[in-house]
Amino acid sequence: MIEQPKFDENGLIPAIIQDSRTNEVLTLAYMNAESFTKTLETGEVWLWSRSRGELWHKGATSGNTQRVVEVTLDCDEDALVVRVVPRGPACHTGARTCFFKRVIDAETAVTVDPANSLAAESGAELLATPEVTLVRESAMEFGILLDQLHELITDRRKKRPDGSYTTYLFNSGLDKILKKVGEESAETIIAAKNGSRKEMSGELSDLFYHLLVLMVECDLSLTEVHQVLRSRAGKATEGKP
Repeated sequence: MIEQPKFDENGLIPAIIQDSRTNEVLTLAYMNAESFTKTLETGEVWLWSRSRGELWHKGATSGNTQRVVEVTLDCDEDALVVRVVPRGPACHTGARTCFFKRVIDAETAVTVDPANSLAAESGAELLATPEVTLVRESAMEFGILLDQLHELITDRRKKRPDGSYTTYLFNSGLDKILKKVGEESAETIIAAKNGSRKEMSGELSDLFYHLLVLMVECDLSLTEVHQVLRSRAGKATEGKP
């Protein structure tokens, strides 16, 4: 460990739990020295419950544990950001994040990504709309859904439960999986030609699923694909206003 956290007079330090994939803040909680050490040692989030006065392994009861990716301190070393991959909802209410009670909602708020070159220049007025805010939130949820589905398919590959279609695909081997990807691609094309949004949504969902099965069979992570997409997105906007 490079730096040591500074605990307050009660032996606690605030810990902001953040989704490493989406940067969404999931929870603001507290750690003491013991829970901080356990978090580092186990690679999963441990906290200190101020209301119960006890150590708390996040998700021990619900199964919604959080795998630690990175822990950083702020400049004063008295607050933590813990970046995690969550396995399920973070909030005890079943919500994805504890921060879901809006003070300013998408109907009135304007969200602009300052890192977006289009927003910084002539396209700012186009991107600064409630509609874009909602689209970004939907995209974030879609990414989380894909990650959860990838984890589920990975689990199916390991355990091979009887009666599972995913088990059937893995037991049948790569050629069968590739055949299904080809079939679903063709069916997606047909649905698009037919002009039915409902049919196309269904076929695309089937295609996404079979592509994830293929990724798991080939030991390819979503992160690897995401990195390629990000690099291509950067090139796509190069030199454009």
